[in-house]
Amino acid sequence: MSAIQTDVEARLVGVEPDVEVLLAEVVGAGTLRVFIDHPQGVTLELCERVSGHLAPLRESYALEVSSPGSERPLTRPQHFRRFLGRRARIRTRGPLSGATRDPGGCAGAASRRSFTGELVGASDRDVTVAAPDGVVSIPYDDIQRSNLLGD
Repeated sequence: MSAIQTDVEARLVGVEPDVEVLLAEVVGAGTLRVFIDHPQGVTLELCERVSGHLAPLRESYALEVSSPGSERPLTRPQHFRRFLGRRARIRTRGPLSGATRDPGGCAGAASRRSFTGELVGASDRDVTVAAPDGVVSIPYDDIQRSNLLGD
């Protein structure tokens, strides 16, 4: 988890305990983008409240707070488990040295950085994706970014 995500979560835990920070990332030239979720859904009012709680961060960043949308980020093992059977895109930090293939699995997985396919497994260590060219297990530590694909 990034330092900025840890900071955002720490600022919200006491004031918005039901808000889950799915992803907090700095993009472009100093924009802090925060995707949140809530058991009752994400409303404009909730985004405004969260923005208010994160106001001190506006000294360093332009702030965007939003719902995850149909291509929601997947950042924790429980996110991958929740969406087993759905299609996702996973981009890795580099070629996969720790990737494992099922027999007859993903050809060339060790040299690829992007995998798109159905989420078919999610342990505490890795996620398994059935891509068009085979099945590959990707350690969470190797994932740079991942998100669901819209239907």
